[in-house]
Amino acid sequence: MADPKQQPLPPDVVGREDAVEVLRAFVLDGGLSIAFMRAFEDPEMWGLLLVDIARHAARAYGRESDYTEDEALSRIVEMFQAEIARPTDTGQTTPRSQQGH
Repeated sequence: MADPKQQPLPPDVVGREDAVEVLRAFVLDGGLSIAFMRAFEDPEMWGLLLVDIARHAARAYGRESDYTEDEALSRIVEMFQAEIARPTDTGQTTPRSQQGH
């Protein structure tokens, strides 16, 4: 079986032994499949991580689509709030110990 299409490492982490991967996300059959480590002592740090990801995505849309960066970020935030309020799928979180890893 072939490996999935993967993103390259960010240039600033190449060769850094102190860098730790905390999140992988894949689109599969129209849905999302992720692998992650809790990684932070304080769950608030996940909020910061999610906001950073949203800003990067908005910048990409601003460069690569008809959306401005502000429009894209606004749409991302609106969907985040809607999904928090009314989840379409809460998914499952299976501990690595139960995945054979």
